[in-house]
Amino acid sequence: MNKIVVAITGASGAIYAKCLLDSLVNMKDQYEAVGVVMSDNAKIVWETELGNKDYTNYPFTFYNKNDFNAPFASGSAQYNIMIVVPCSMGTLGRIASGVSDDLTTRAADVILKERRKLILVARETPYNLIHIKNMETVTLAGGIICPATPSFYSNPQTIEEVAYTVVHRIIDLAGLKSPSFRWGS
Repeated sequence: MNKIVVAITGASGAIYAKCLLDSLVNMKDQYEAVGVVMSDNAKIVWETELGNKDYTNYPFTFYNKNDFNAPFASGSAQYNIMIVVPCSMGTLGRIASGVSDDLTTRAADVILKERRKLILVARETPYNLIHIKNMETVTLAGGIICPATPSFYSNPQTIEEVAYTVVHRIIDLAGLKSPSFRWGS
């Protein structure tokens, strides 16, 4: 059974985190645990972009950004999926460099060293060469870079529907099952 870490950074795109958490609430049969860690900036961005503090209403275990006693700070807890959504370029850079200075970067380091699934939902535009090289480093280490680039095949009509085109892709990459638009079906 899956154990999932969701890390939310202060990059713009809180709607992606919200839609992912909403999806996970409805997928209880596909995981044993979900641990969430939010940076201080993530909370500010969520409140600014979404106009609420609804991140406090989810039925998951939330951990302080510096809680190195969280279970997923060690490989022995066997968390097998980590999703950083949205993933700031600063967080990406620290992960690529192996700098474990908070719970998010420590958990990512653990996921990579254990050869488990790390999905970084990069949210920046445009990318500079440093960003691209950091993406290459994480990819070579076994991580997956999933830019927060929506698709429009499903003809989304609302901002949330647009965000879900990315979130459904994240869920697919994580190896979980969700109802989503499938090309050609």
